[in-house]
Order: sequence, then structure tokens, then C-alpha cells
Amino acid sequence: MRDVAAGKTAADVKTGTRGRAIVEGGKGTATRTVGLLGGIMSFAVSRHLRLDNPVRGVKRYPDKKGETFLSSAELAKIGAALTQLEHDGANPSAIAIIRLLAFTGARKSEIASLRWSEVDLERGYLRLGDSKTGEKIIPIGAPACEVLANVDVVEGSEYVFPASRGCGRFQGVERVWRKVRDVAGFPTLRLHDLRHSFASVGLARGDALPIIGAILGHTDVKTTSRCAHLADDPVKRAADEIAKSVQAAFSGEFSAEVVSIGTKRSSG
Repeated sequence: MRDVAAGKTAADVKTGTRGRAIVEGGKGTATRTVGLLGGIMSFAVSRHLRLDNPVRGVKRYPDKKGETFLSSAELAKIGAALTQLEHDGANPSAIAIIRLLAFTGARKSEIASLRWSEVDLERGYLRLGDSKTGEKIIPIGAPACEVLANVDVVEGSEYVFPASRGCGRFQGVERVWRKVRDVAGFPTLRLHDLRHSFASVGLARGDALPIIGAILGHTDVKTTSRCAHLADDPVKRAADEIAKSVQAAFSGEFSAEVVSIGTKRSSG
């Protein structure tokens, strides 16, 4: 844990023909890595592969990972940057993935790994067979449907965003995202912050927390119990309206309901 925090594991590794993985380390990474190791060891204990969990009792660094929420003006800068890079010839799959992340609040892995068999444009849903939280249904609004409708189907590939070579999925979105955030003037902004911003737009609009949680697929027991009585219609309607608000902000059409609420601190 100390080595990761001190940056001893930092690396800049080439992954494939065009891929690149940059690992910096730090206290936050060290804390989350030890937490992951603890989970692995707990699983080993449950399967009788170990008698104890050696991670138990290790004092970790406080995780000060921040959550950034973008205002209308800031979303407009992201939208303008996407348009500029799109005109400059940036990879269309990466541009589409970033827009979908902003319009759906989904996780990067859920959109980057999306298969055509999971897309239901007629009803406006993504029916994921396997996400971070297992099987999952994501309601999507008109802006997201429009993005997907304009994606070309690549014959022979099950993926919405296939790799340029081989049969896998596209994996270059982070490289394009770094260019987007630099052009927009947010050099430290993460792709995951688009998910936070989607939620913040919903809150600013006055949508209920259980509805936003249902859209994002939160698995907290309390949130799930509060969402149990909700029908699909209000959740789907909220997803559509939030996506339209984000799309309007991307276009520079500011709305008074979307305000800048800065950066919060969270335990993750």
C-alpha cells in the first residue's frame, strides 16, 4: 500500500497497436487497491481457500476521491469540444460513447461494451446482460436514441462500438476523452464525472432520488427498497427529460434549472 501511494507502481504502458495505459498511483489508488484485495481474500476465505484475510486490520489512507458536477456552462464547453473534435476527425465511436455517457448516466464499461442485442430503440431501453451490478435495464431518452440510431452497424460484429481490428470492442475512448477535456479546459475531469453530472441535472430538475437511483442502477438496499413501488413510466420519463436537459446544455442552451454545484467529497 505504501509503495502504490509513493508512486513506485507508476507506469506508462503501451497496450496493443494504439493503446496506452497510464498508471500514476497515489494514496487514493492505494486505498482502493487494498480494499479490492480485501474483497478477494474474503472470497477466498468463504471458499475455504484461506483460513484468514491478511488485509483485515490494515489501516488504509482516507479515500478523498471527489465527485465533480458540471454546470450548464461547463457542459456547453464539453459539448463544443466534442463538436470541434468531431469536425477535426476524431474517432466517431469515441465521440458517440462520450455523448451516450452524458445522456444516460451509464458507466463507461456499460456503453463501451454495448451489444446490438442489448439495444431496444423502439421502447427506449438498454437491456444489459452483464454490468458491474449484474443484469440491468437502463431507460434512455430521445438524445441517446438519436446517437445510437446514427451509429453504423459493422457487419460481423456484435458490438455497437467494435474495435478497428479483430473481433473485440473499441477501447480508445479515454485517449479521445483526454483531448475533449483539454479543449474544454478541464484537464482533470474524469469520464465518470459525466455520470455524476447526469444525476445532478436530475436533482436540479427536482426529480426524486429513488427515480434517479433507478435510472443509474444503484444497488444500495435502502435505495432499492424505496424504488420498488415505482412503475417504469416515471423512471423512463425522467431519463428522457434529464437527457434532453444535458443535450440542451451541450448545445449552449442554458437552463436555469441546471446550476453549478461544484465538487463534493465522497467515500466512493
